[in-house]
Amino acid sequence: MSLAQRAVASVSWNLGTNLIKIVILLVRSILLARLLPVETFGVYALATAIVTFSGILPNWGMGSAFLHRAPETADESHAAAVHFTLRLALTVVWLAVVLALSLWLAGDPLRTALVVLALVFAGLYLVDTPKAILVRRVQHRRLAMLDLLAALATTVVAVALAARGFGLWALLATDVVTLALLAGGLYLWRPVWRPRLLWARDTVAYYLRFGSRAMAESALSEALDNVDDLWTGAYLGTQALGFYSRAYTFATYPRRLLAMPVNAVAGGSYAELKGERLRLSQAFFRTNALLVRSGFLLGGLLVLLAPEFVRLALGPRWLPMVPTFQFMAIFTLLDPLRVTISSLFVAVGRPGQVVRVRALQVAALVAGLFALGPRWGITGVAVVVDGVLLLGLTWLLGSARAHVDYSARRLFLAPLLALATGGAVALGGQWLVCRAGPAVCSNDWLTGALKGLLFAALFASTLWALERQA
Repeated sequence: MSLAQRAVASVSWNLGTNLIKIVILLVRSILLARLLPVETFGVYALATAIVTFSGILPNWGMGSAFLHRAPETADESHAAAVHFTLRLALTVVWLAVVLALSLWLAGDPLRTALVVLALVFAGLYLVDTPKAILVRRVQHRRLAMLDLLAALATTVVAVALAARGFGLWALLATDVVTLALLAGGLYLWRPVWRPRLLWARDTVAYYLRFGSRAMAESALSEALDNVDDLWTGAYLGTQALGFYSRAYTFATYPRRLLAMPVNAVAGGSYAELKGERLRLSQAFFRTNALLVRSGFLLGGLLVLLAPEFVRLALGPRWLPMVPTFQFMAIFTLLDPLRVTISSLFVAVGRPGQVVRVRALQVAALVAGLFALGPRWGITGVAVVVDGVLLLGLTWLLGSARAHVDYSARRLFLAPLLALATGGAVALGGQWLVCRAGPAVCSNDWLTGALKGLLFAALFASTLWALERQA
């Protein structure tokens, strides 16, 4: 199969399974939100942030180094063996440090969560090698099926445990089951690659050299993804973090619908087109144009329907998270672009180009959290996250012109106008309905359906009219 055929097939598999997976995960999130205390989500989110952020050591940017085509990784089997060996050594060191600090410094229930997640993530780091092989080949069928199977299995286990009062263990079980399925699906059933140890100095030096450049960007990206959780848990408490983490989780479902399958394929496609500026530019624009249009549509719906969704699906006790939920939906409009543009820099062998903007973003994030967080709580945290994303995205898009050609006007203008038109008409329709009387306005099913239908219809028609003329 050609690259285009493999890319289309991979996106199709990811998208098809993702549609089913999102429904399953959404149902799971709703059921768990109704069954578990808010603080439980806060403890789990804090432990996950700590383990994920510290995981930059065993990762060391080696995934990017393996994906990047270079003489040292030309032999896939050889490169995979060295990748696994180096990853194993780094993981052992990381795991020992995390377990020791968790047992020494943390108290229950955070200690329990840290120990379990550290052990699980250590296992996940060791299944990264066969996953990287499939991504490098732009073959995502197995990964997509495993993701779907994991979503189904973890949902059954987590909901069953939560219903029986196991609390935190219901959330931790999702990670344990995921590890078991990935290990079995990649190493045991028709193995993608059989683990073997190999230490080749030139390849190890390449991984460490290239990985150190990618690691700086990765560390800063992990900081951007986790510092808000760490700060919220430390300064606002686990209950506030519980609200914030659920707002983020539900706000990211639109991104999971299309952006994640596309981003999973984009990196491998960009790497294979390195050196072919015209084809790389075409792939870059088409990928990001699709993400912008779908993200604006789904994100706009999320902002408009957030109050109705929270009241109907989660219950009144989750209403304090509505403003945060709406601001996090804005984040999900544009965050997929950050991922795919970063993949471009990795693919062309310039991962260091994003380090400076990541450092600026982290500095702005920390300053913003202390400036707005104590005053506005988790809503202030969400506002800061949105601002930091816009800051970095503007810089990345400008820097990408050194490697690809694209029109920012063609990329953003039509969906922005469609978003504004759809939002204005939807809110206007809600205002007219509310004038009919409080009973009508308080009907969440009615107002939600009205806003959703008006926004979707006006967004689609406006976008079609503008794109058709172009």
